Amino acid sequence: MAITAGTSDGDRAAELEMLLPATCLFHSLSDPSRLVILQHLQLGEHRVVDLTEHLGLSQSTVSKHLARLKDAGLVESRPQGRASVYSLLHGEAITELLAAAERLLGLTGDTVALCPVHGKRATAESN
Repeated sequence: MAITAGTSDGDRAAELEMLLPATCLFHSLSDPSRLVILQHLQLGEHRVVDLTEHLGLSQSTVSKHLARLKDAGLVESRPQGRASVYSLLHGEAITELLAAAERLLGLTGDTVALCPVHGKRATAESN
């Protein structure tokens, strides 16, 4: 999946196209609220109302985050009366991915926080 030097534009475009699913996956994980939702769902099933209480966010905001996670194939829902109950799909793999992210963050230290594009300062300046 790595992009290699010396490839033609057509080959490079094909390589980038192959990375699109991974890009979409990481984009779905790029919001702190979605990460917190995944952490809560690691504990078991939750209704939207439960997540709104945990997160302090509006129902519509939580629902939008859940829809994004569902589109990415990370969560599923099932009806329970008038509510929907959400749970993780591939819970073990999500747990492993989040643990790997924590290990990588531990190795990079403040490097991620200080990144001029994605770090804390860049996020604060864009708001």
